[in-house]
Amino acid sequence: MIEVEVVGIRLELPANQPVLVLRDLDGTRYLPLWIGNSEATAISLAVDGVAPPRPLTHDLLVDIIEHLDDHVLSTAITELVDGVYFAQIEFANHGVVSARPSDAVALALRCDVPIFVSQDVLDEAGMDVVDDEELDDPDAQISDSEVEKFRAFLDEIKPEDFS
Repeated sequence: MIEVEVVGIRLELPANQPVLVLRDLDGTRYLPLWIGNSEATAISLAVDGVAPPRPLTHDLLVDIIEHLDDHVLSTAITELVDGVYFAQIEFANHGVVSARPSDAVALALRCDVPIFVSQDVLDEAGMDVVDDEELDDPDAQISDSEVEKFRAFLDEIKPEDFS
């Protein structure tokens, strides 16, 4: 499993479909995931540290987990089958539960736990945005031009490209 971080939410145009963008902690591979509007809102609020006046579904879930004297250890995007991603949420006291990746990420952000992606999923659907030479340099940073290339990629790609 590879630990990832949330880069943010982008809108795929012209359909205005939210795309969750994850990046491995080495900063060399990105994983775009098309998600629903409510999940995009939940993730964006968590990334921005905004607490809604009333709990949203994921906030409620965190409260329930705490009320049941448990806590989330980690989340993982484990599989990609026929264009559908699968995830798991690992609990301290109650094992593992299957989840949609967007829900797992929204929960992980609220619980401040790691998010992982399986190597197989990254190999199949992830994309590298740096040159091979930069991968050999442990001090290499992603350049502005590489970020622009990735943004252009997101503007052009469609969900069907991953199935």
